[in-house]
Amino acid sequence: MALGILVGAMFKWIIGNEADYEIGFPGFSFGIKAFFVDGIFHVGGQIFVASLKMLVVPLVLVSLICGTSSLNDISTLGRIGSKSFSLYVLTTALAISFAVFFATLIGPGTGVDMQLSTEFKTAEAPSVAQVFINMFPSNPIDAMAKGEMLQIIIFAVLFGIAIALSGESGKRIRQFFDDMNEVVMKLVNIVMNLSPYGVFFLMAKLFTTLELDDMGNLGKYFALVLFVLLFHGFIVYGLFIKLAGGLSPLMFFRKMKETALFAFSTSSSNASIASNMHTTTHKLGVDNKVASFTIPLGATINMDGTAIMQGVATVFIAQVYNIDLTTSDYVLVVLTATLASIGTAGVPGVGLVMLAMVLQQVGLPVEGIALIIGVDRLLDMTRTAVNITGDAMVSCLVAKSEKCLDVDVFNNPEAGRDS
Repeated sequence: MALGILVGAMFKWIIGNEADYEIGFPGFSFGIKAFFVDGIFHVGGQIFVASLKMLVVPLVLVSLICGTSSLNDISTLGRIGSKSFSLYVLTTALAISFAVFFATLIGPGTGVDMQLSTEFKTAEAPSVAQVFINMFPSNPIDAMAKGEMLQIIIFAVLFGIAIALSGESGKRIRQFFDDMNEVVMKLVNIVMNLSPYGVFFLMAKLFTTLELDDMGNLGKYFALVLFVLLFHGFIVYGLFIKLAGGLSPLMFFRKMKETALFAFSTSSSNASIASNMHTTTHKLGVDNKVASFTIPLGATINMDGTAIMQGVATVFIAQVYNIDLTTSDYVLVVLTATLASIGTAGVPGVGLVMLAMVLQQVGLPVEGIALIIGVDRLLDMTRTAVNITGDAMVSCLVAKSEKCLDVDVFNNPEAGRDS
Protein backbone atom coordinates (compact mmCIF):
# COMPACT_ATOMS: atom_id res chain seq x y z
CA MET A 1 0.00 0.00 0.00
CA ALA A 2 2.74 2.47 0.96
CA LEU A 3 4.72 1.65 -2.19
CA GLY A 4 1.60 2.08 -4.32
CA ILE A 5 0.91 5.51 -2.80
CA LEU A 6 4.54 6.54 -3.37
CA VAL A 7 4.60 5.34 -6.99
CA GLY A 8 1.20 6.91 -7.73
CA ALA A 9 2.27 10.27 -6.26
CA MET A 10 5.48 10.12 -8.30
CA PHE A 11 3.58 9.49 -11.53
CA LYS A 12 1.15 12.29 -10.64
CA TRP A 13 4.13 14.65 -10.23
CA ILE A 14 5.68 13.55 -13.55
CA ILE A 15 2.47 13.83 -15.55
CA GLY A 16 1.26 17.03 -13.86
CA ASN A 17 -1.65 18.67 -15.62
CA GLU A 18 -0.72 17.28 -19.02
CA ALA A 19 -2.98 14.78 -20.76
CA ASP A 20 0.03 12.47 -20.95
CA TYR A 21 3.81 12.56 -20.79
CA GLU A 22 5.59 11.02 -23.75
CA ILE A 23 8.86 9.13 -23.49
CA GLY A 24 10.64 8.58 -26.78
CA PHE A 25 13.40 6.34 -28.01
CA PRO A 26 14.70 5.93 -31.55
CA GLY A 27 11.85 4.30 -33.42
CA PHE A 28 9.72 3.90 -30.31
CA SER A 29 7.71 6.15 -27.97
CA PHE A 30 4.92 5.72 -25.44
CA GLY A 31 2.86 7.77 -23.02
CA ILE A 32 3.52 7.21 -19.32
CA LYS A 33 -0.15 7.64 -18.41
CA ALA A 34 -1.40 5.39 -21.20
CA PHE A 35 1.15 2.65 -20.53
CA PHE A 36 1.38 2.63 -16.73
CA VAL A 37 -1.67 4.38 -15.24
CA ASP A 38 -4.36 3.34 -17.75
CA GLY A 39 -2.46 0.18 -18.65
CA ILE A 40 -0.55 -1.81 -16.04
CA PHE A 41 -1.99 -0.20 -12.89
CA HIS A 42 -5.59 -0.15 -14.13
CA VAL A 43 -5.55 -3.69 -15.56
CA GLY A 44 -3.77 -5.19 -12.54
CA GLY A 45 -6.11 -3.51 -10.06
CA GLN A 46 -9.29 -4.40 -11.92
CA ILE A 47 -8.26 -8.03 -12.37
CA PHE A 48 -7.62 -8.24 -8.63
CA VAL A 49 -10.99 -6.68 -7.71
CA ALA A 50 -12.74 -8.96 -10.22
CA SER A 51 -11.02 -11.98 -8.61
CA LEU A 52 -12.26 -10.90 -5.20
CA LYS A 53 -15.82 -10.45 -6.43
CA MET A 54 -15.58 -13.87 -8.07
CA LEU A 55 -15.18 -15.38 -4.60
CA VAL A 56 -18.16 -13.65 -2.98
CA VAL A 57 -21.10 -15.72 -4.24
CA PRO A 58 -19.57 -19.22 -3.85
CA LEU A 59 -18.03 -18.29 -0.48
CA VAL A 60 -21.24 -16.84 0.99
CA LEU A 61 -23.48 -19.57 -0.45
CA VAL A 62 -21.35 -22.56 0.55
CA SER A 63 -20.22 -21.31 3.98
CA LEU A 64 -23.73 -20.18 4.94
CA ILE A 65 -25.26 -23.52 3.88
CA CYS A 66 -22.58 -25.32 5.93
CA GLY A 67 -23.14 -23.11 8.96
CA THR A 68 -26.93 -23.30 8.87
CA SER A 69 -27.13 -27.04 8.20
CA SER A 70 -24.81 -27.73 11.17
CA LEU A 71 -27.24 -26.16 13.66
CA ASN A 72 -28.85 -28.84 15.77
CA ASP A 73 -31.47 -26.38 17.02
CA ILE A 74 -33.00 -24.19 14.31
CA SER A 75 -34.04 -21.65 16.96
CA THR A 76 -30.30 -20.87 17.32
CA LEU A 77 -30.44 -19.31 13.85
CA GLY A 78 -33.26 -17.03 15.00
CA ARG A 79 -31.21 -15.86 17.97
CA ILE A 80 -28.10 -15.27 15.83
CA GLY A 81 -30.15 -13.36 13.27
CA SER A 82 -32.00 -11.17 15.76
CA LYS A 83 -28.83 -10.35 17.73
CA SER A 84 -26.88 -9.52 14.56
CA PHE A 85 -29.63 -7.35 13.11
CA SER A 86 -30.16 -5.50 16.41
CA LEU A 87 -26.46 -4.77 16.85
CA TYR A 88 -26.07 -3.57 13.26
CA VAL A 89 -29.01 -1.18 13.62
CA LEU A 90 -27.78 0.04 17.02
CA THR A 91 -24.24 0.80 15.83
CA THR A 92 -25.57 2.57 12.72
CA ALA A 93 -27.87 4.75 14.86
CA LEU A 94 -24.93 5.60 17.14
CA ALA A 95 -22.75 6.40 14.11
CA ILE A 96 -25.19 8.90 12.61
CA SER A 97 -25.90 10.42 16.05
CA PHE A 98 -22.20 11.05 16.75
CA ALA A 99 -21.77 12.46 13.23
CA VAL A 100 -24.62 14.96 13.66
CA PHE A 101 -23.39 15.91 17.14
CA PHE A 102 -19.80 16.62 16.12
CA ALA A 103 -20.84 18.36 12.89
CA THR A 104 -23.23 20.65 14.80
CA LEU A 105 -20.56 21.34 17.42
CA ILE A 106 -17.74 22.15 14.98
CA GLY A 107 -19.70 23.59 12.03
CA PRO A 108 -17.67 22.47 8.98
CA GLY A 109 -19.83 24.52 6.59
CA THR A 110 -19.94 27.74 8.61
CA GLY A 111 -18.64 30.65 6.54
CA VAL A 112 -18.27 28.56 3.39
CA ASP A 113 -19.56 30.33 0.28
CA MET A 114 -19.45 27.83 -2.56
CA GLN A 115 -21.47 27.85 -5.75
CA LEU A 116 -22.66 24.63 -7.34
CA SER A 117 -21.17 24.15 -10.79
CA THR A 118 -22.73 20.78 -11.50
CA GLU A 119 -26.06 19.15 -10.85
CA PHE A 120 -26.10 15.83 -9.02
CA LYS A 121 -28.58 13.17 -10.05
CA THR A 122 -29.02 9.93 -8.18
CA ALA A 123 -30.87 6.73 -8.85
CA GLU A 124 -34.31 6.53 -7.28
CA ALA A 125 -34.34 4.43 -4.13
CA PRO A 126 -36.96 1.68 -3.83
CA SER A 127 -39.80 1.87 -1.32
CA VAL A 128 -39.51 0.02 1.99
CA ALA A 129 -42.18 -2.48 0.86
CA GLN A 130 -40.26 -3.19 -2.35
CA VAL A 131 -37.05 -3.70 -0.39
CA PHE A 132 -38.64 -6.49 1.65
CA ILE A 133 -40.13 -8.04 -1.50
CA ASN A 134 -36.73 -7.92 -3.22
CA MET A 135 -35.12 -9.81 -0.34
CA PHE A 136 -36.78 -13.05 -1.46
CA PRO A 137 -35.50 -14.58 -4.71
CA SER A 138 -37.92 -15.78 -7.35
CA ASN A 139 -34.95 -17.34 -9.13
CA PRO A 140 -31.95 -18.15 -6.89
CA ILE A 141 -29.70 -18.85 -9.88
CA ASP A 142 -30.46 -15.39 -11.27
CA ALA A 143 -29.78 -13.88 -7.82
CA MET A 144 -26.36 -15.55 -7.77
CA ALA A 145 -25.59 -14.36 -11.29
CA LYS A 146 -26.46 -10.78 -10.33
CA GLY A 147 -24.79 -10.94 -6.91
CA GLU A 148 -27.95 -10.01 -4.99
CA MET A 149 -26.55 -10.66 -1.52
CA LEU A 150 -29.76 -10.52 0.56
CA GLN A 151 -31.47 -12.96 -1.81
CA ILE A 152 -28.46 -15.29 -1.72
CA ILE A 153 -28.37 -15.16 2.08
CA ILE A 154 -32.07 -16.02 2.40
CA PHE A 155 -31.85 -18.87 -0.12
CA ALA A 156 -28.73 -20.30 1.56
CA VAL A 157 -30.35 -20.14 5.01
CA LEU A 158 -33.51 -21.89 3.79
CA PHE A 159 -31.48 -24.50 1.92
CA GLY A 160 -29.33 -25.12 5.01
CA ILE A 161 -32.41 -25.52 7.21
CA ALA A 162 -33.86 -28.01 4.70
CA ILE A 163 -30.62 -30.02 4.83
CA ALA A 164 -30.70 -30.06 8.64
CA LEU A 165 -34.28 -31.38 8.59
CA SER A 166 -33.73 -34.04 5.90
CA GLY A 167 -32.20 -36.85 7.94
CA GLU A 168 -29.79 -39.20 6.15
CA SER A 169 -30.26 -37.50 2.77
CA GLY A 170 -29.44 -34.19 4.38
CA LYS A 171 -26.27 -35.62 5.96
CA ARG A 172 -24.98 -36.74 2.54
CA ILE A 173 -25.69 -33.32 1.02
CA ARG A 174 -24.11 -31.59 4.00
CA GLN A 175 -20.93 -33.65 3.56
CA PHE A 176 -20.77 -32.48 -0.06
CA PHE A 177 -21.01 -28.82 0.99
CA ASP A 178 -18.44 -29.37 3.77
CA ASP A 179 -16.03 -30.62 1.09
CA MET A 180 -16.98 -27.72 -1.17
CA ASN A 181 -16.26 -25.33 1.68
CA GLU A 182 -12.72 -26.70 1.99
CA VAL A 183 -12.17 -26.20 -1.75
CA VAL A 184 -13.60 -22.67 -1.73
CA MET A 185 -11.39 -21.70 1.23
CA LYS A 186 -8.34 -22.94 -0.68
CA LEU A 187 -9.44 -20.75 -3.58
CA VAL A 188 -9.73 -17.83 -1.16
CA ASN A 189 -6.18 -18.46 0.06
CA ILE A 190 -4.87 -18.47 -3.52
CA VAL A 191 -6.43 -15.07 -4.25
CA MET A 192 -5.40 -13.66 -0.86
CA ASN A 193 -1.77 -14.50 -1.64
CA LEU A 194 -2.02 -12.11 -4.59
CA SER A 195 -3.45 -9.29 -2.48
CA PRO A 196 -0.18 -7.33 -1.97
CA TYR A 197 0.18 -6.92 -5.74
CA GLY A 198 -3.49 -6.04 -6.21
CA VAL A 199 -3.35 -3.44 -3.43
CA PHE A 200 -0.23 -1.92 -5.00
CA PHE A 201 -1.95 -1.53 -8.39
CA LEU A 202 -5.11 -0.06 -6.84
CA MET A 203 -3.27 2.53 -4.73
CA ALA A 204 -0.88 3.49 -7.55
CA LYS A 205 -3.80 4.11 -9.91
CA LEU A 206 -5.77 6.05 -7.28
CA PHE A 207 -2.95 8.43 -6.37
CA THR A 208 -2.21 9.28 -9.99
CA THR A 209 -5.81 10.46 -10.45
CA LEU A 210 -6.58 11.97 -7.01
CA GLU A 211 -7.06 15.74 -7.01
CA LEU A 212 -5.56 16.82 -3.68
CA ASP A 213 -6.60 20.45 -4.27
CA ASP A 214 -10.22 19.42 -3.62
CA MET A 215 -9.27 18.22 -0.14
CA GLY A 216 -7.68 21.60 0.58
CA ASN A 217 -10.86 23.42 -0.40
CA LEU A 218 -13.05 21.15 1.73
CA GLY A 219 -10.46 20.44 4.41
CA LYS A 220 -12.71 21.06 7.42
CA TYR A 221 -15.43 18.74 6.13
CA PHE A 222 -12.88 16.10 5.14
CA ALA A 223 -11.07 16.24 8.49
CA LEU A 224 -14.32 16.07 10.49
CA VAL A 225 -15.67 13.03 8.62
CA LEU A 226 -12.30 11.32 9.04
CA PHE A 227 -12.24 12.12 12.77
CA VAL A 228 -15.75 10.75 13.39
CA LEU A 229 -14.94 7.61 11.36
CA LEU A 230 -11.84 6.97 13.49
CA PHE A 231 -13.72 7.82 16.70
CA HIS A 232 -16.48 5.34 15.85
CA GLY A 233 -14.09 2.68 14.57
CA PHE A 234 -11.75 2.73 17.58
CA ILE A 235 -13.64 4.19 20.55
CA VAL A 236 -17.20 2.95 19.97
CA TYR A 237 -16.24 -0.48 18.63
CA GLY A 238 -13.54 -0.78 21.30
CA LEU A 239 -16.09 -0.11 24.06
CA PHE A 240 -18.49 -2.68 22.58
CA ILE A 241 -15.73 -5.30 22.47
CA LYS A 242 -14.64 -4.54 26.05
CA LEU A 243 -17.95 -3.89 27.81
CA ALA A 244 -20.35 -6.15 25.91
CA GLY A 245 -17.92 -8.93 25.05
CA GLY A 246 -15.36 -8.79 27.85
CA LEU A 247 -12.62 -9.08 25.22
CA SER A 248 -9.43 -7.13 24.55
CA PRO A 249 -9.95 -4.22 22.12
CA LEU A 250 -6.19 -4.04 21.48
CA MET A 251 -6.09 -7.68 20.39
CA PHE A 252 -9.17 -7.19 18.24
CA PHE A 253 -7.76 -4.17 16.39
CA ARG A 254 -4.36 -5.82 16.06
CA LYS A 255 -5.90 -8.78 14.27
CA MET A 256 -8.22 -6.62 12.17
CA LYS A 257 -5.41 -4.40 10.88
CA GLU A 258 -4.67 -6.30 7.67
CA THR A 259 -8.33 -6.79 6.75
CA ALA A 260 -9.13 -3.13 7.44
CA LEU A 261 -6.25 -2.00 5.21
CA PHE A 262 -7.43 -4.47 2.60
CA ALA A 263 -10.95 -2.99 2.70
CA PHE A 264 -9.46 0.51 2.55
CA SER A 265 -7.65 -0.41 -0.67
CA THR A 266 -10.58 -2.10 -2.42
CA SER A 267 -13.26 0.32 -1.12
CA SER A 268 -15.78 -2.53 -1.33
CA SER A 269 -17.42 -4.36 1.55
CA ASN A 270 -18.44 -7.23 -0.74
CA ALA A 271 -14.92 -7.61 -2.10
CA SER A 272 -13.67 -7.78 1.52
CA ILE A 273 -16.03 -10.58 2.61
CA ALA A 274 -13.50 -13.34 1.96
CA SER A 275 -10.73 -11.60 3.88
CA ASN A 276 -13.06 -10.67 6.75
CA MET A 277 -14.43 -14.21 7.10
CA HIS A 278 -10.89 -15.58 7.16
CA THR A 279 -9.92 -13.11 9.89
CA THR A 280 -13.00 -13.66 12.07
CA THR A 281 -12.84 -17.47 11.91
CA HIS A 282 -9.08 -18.10 11.93
CA LYS A 283 -7.70 -15.14 13.89
CA LEU A 284 -10.58 -14.07 16.13
CA GLY A 285 -11.93 -17.56 16.86
CA VAL A 286 -15.53 -17.06 15.69
CA ASP A 287 -17.30 -20.31 14.76
CA ASN A 288 -18.06 -20.55 11.04
CA LYS A 289 -21.79 -21.11 11.69
CA VAL A 290 -21.90 -17.59 13.15
CA ALA A 291 -19.41 -15.84 10.84
CA SER A 292 -20.98 -17.34 7.72
CA PHE A 293 -24.18 -15.48 8.63
CA THR A 294 -23.00 -12.26 10.30
CA ILE A 295 -20.24 -11.26 7.84
CA PRO A 296 -22.29 -11.44 4.59
CA LEU A 297 -25.28 -9.84 6.35
CA GLY A 298 -23.09 -7.06 7.70
CA ALA A 299 -21.52 -6.41 4.29
CA THR A 300 -25.05 -5.92 2.96
CA ILE A 301 -26.82 -3.88 5.66
CA ASN A 302 -24.17 -2.55 8.07
CA MET A 303 -23.19 0.93 6.88
CA ASP A 304 -21.86 2.76 9.92
CA GLY A 305 -19.20 4.57 7.89
CA THR A 306 -21.73 5.67 5.28
CA ALA A 307 -24.10 6.84 8.03
CA ILE A 308 -21.31 9.01 9.47
CA MET A 309 -20.73 10.63 6.07
CA GLN A 310 -24.47 11.30 5.76
CA GLY A 311 -24.67 12.98 9.17
CA VAL A 312 -21.71 15.29 8.62
CA ALA A 313 -22.67 15.98 4.99
CA THR A 314 -26.25 16.88 5.94
CA VAL A 315 -25.12 19.44 8.52
CA PHE A 316 -22.39 20.71 6.18
CA ILE A 317 -24.79 21.26 3.27
CA ALA A 318 -27.33 22.94 5.56
CA GLN A 319 -24.65 25.33 6.84
CA VAL A 320 -23.36 26.09 3.33
CA TYR A 321 -26.88 27.06 2.25
CA ASN A 322 -27.57 28.87 5.58
CA ILE A 323 -30.54 26.62 6.31
CA ASP A 324 -31.30 26.07 9.99
CA LEU A 325 -32.20 22.53 11.04
CA THR A 326 -34.43 22.01 14.07
CA THR A 327 -34.06 19.32 16.71
CA SER A 328 -36.84 17.35 15.04
CA ASP A 329 -34.93 17.59 11.73
CA TYR A 330 -31.87 16.06 13.37
CA VAL A 331 -33.98 13.26 14.85
CA LEU A 332 -35.44 12.66 11.38
CA VAL A 333 -31.92 12.53 9.91
CA VAL A 334 -30.91 9.85 12.43
CA LEU A 335 -34.03 7.74 11.81
CA THR A 336 -33.93 8.08 8.02
CA ALA A 337 -30.24 7.27 7.72
CA THR A 338 -30.53 4.27 10.05
CA LEU A 339 -33.45 2.79 8.10
CA ALA A 340 -31.90 3.70 4.75
CA SER A 341 -28.76 1.73 5.61
CA ILE A 342 -30.94 -1.38 5.38
CA GLY A 343 -33.50 -0.21 2.85
CA THR A 344 -31.12 0.75 0.04
CA ALA A 345 -28.55 -2.00 0.46
CA GLY A 346 -28.99 -3.32 -3.08
CA VAL A 347 -28.99 0.03 -4.89
CA PRO A 348 -25.89 1.00 -6.94
CA GLY A 349 -24.08 4.01 -5.49
CA VAL A 350 -25.73 3.27 -2.17
CA GLY A 351 -23.95 5.96 -0.15
CA LEU A 352 -25.04 8.82 -2.39
CA VAL A 353 -28.56 7.39 -2.80
CA MET A 354 -28.92 7.22 0.98
CA LEU A 355 -27.60 10.78 1.37
CA ALA A 356 -30.09 12.03 -1.23
CA MET A 357 -32.92 10.38 0.72
CA VAL A 358 -31.78 12.02 3.96
CA LEU A 359 -31.47 15.48 2.38
CA GLN A 360 -34.95 15.22 0.88
CA GLN A 361 -36.44 14.26 4.24
CA VAL A 362 -35.27 17.51 5.87
CA GLY A 363 -35.84 19.77 2.85
CA LEU A 364 -32.21 20.34 1.84
CA PRO A 365 -31.18 20.64 -1.84
CA VAL A 366 -29.96 17.31 -3.22
CA GLU A 367 -27.67 19.27 -5.56
CA GLY A 368 -25.52 19.97 -2.50
CA ILE A 369 -24.03 16.50 -2.90
CA ALA A 370 -21.99 17.92 -5.79
CA LEU A 371 -20.01 19.92 -3.21
CA ILE A 372 -18.53 16.85 -1.54
CA ILE A 373 -18.02 14.47 -4.46
CA GLY A 374 -14.48 15.72 -5.04
CA VAL A 375 -13.21 14.46 -1.66
CA ASP A 376 -15.44 11.42 -1.33
CA ARG A 377 -13.02 8.86 -2.80
CA LEU A 378 -10.61 8.67 0.14
CA LEU A 379 -13.46 8.98 2.64
CA ASP A 380 -15.25 6.12 0.89
CA MET A 381 -12.19 3.93 1.41
CA THR A 382 -12.09 4.79 5.12
CA ARG A 383 -15.84 4.19 5.43
CA THR A 384 -15.40 0.69 4.03
CA ALA A 385 -12.67 -0.09 6.56
CA VAL A 386 -14.99 1.05 9.39
CA ASN A 387 -17.90 -0.96 7.99
CA ILE A 388 -16.04 -4.27 7.82
CA THR A 389 -14.51 -3.70 11.27
CA GLY A 390 -18.06 -3.33 12.58
CA ASP A 391 -19.03 -6.59 10.88
CA ALA A 392 -16.21 -8.41 12.68
CA MET A 393 -17.04 -6.74 16.01
CA VAL A 394 -20.68 -7.86 15.83
CA SER A 395 -19.55 -11.36 14.81
CA CYS A 396 -17.40 -11.60 17.93
CA LEU A 397 -20.15 -10.36 20.25
CA VAL A 398 -22.81 -12.66 18.77
CA ALA A 399 -20.43 -15.63 18.86
CA LYS A 400 -19.48 -14.90 22.47
CA SER A 401 -23.15 -14.74 23.50
CA GLU A 402 -23.84 -18.06 21.72
CA LYS A 403 -20.71 -19.71 23.22
CA CYS A 404 -19.35 -20.04 19.68
CA LEU A 405 -16.19 -17.97 20.24
CA ASP A 406 -12.86 -19.66 20.94
CA VAL A 407 -11.41 -17.17 23.43
CA ASP A 408 -7.99 -18.88 23.34
CA VAL A 409 -7.77 -18.27 19.60
CA PHE A 410 -8.94 -14.66 20.07
CA ASN A 411 -6.24 -14.00 22.68
CA ASN A 412 -3.48 -15.79 20.75
CA PRO A 413 -1.58 -13.15 18.74
CA GLU A 414 -0.19 -15.81 16.39
CA ALA A 415 -3.55 -17.47 15.61
CA GLY A 416 -4.40 -17.74 11.94
CA ARG A 417 -1.04 -16.61 10.60
CA ASP A 418 -0.28 -19.92 8.88
CA SER A 419 -3.82 -20.68 7.68
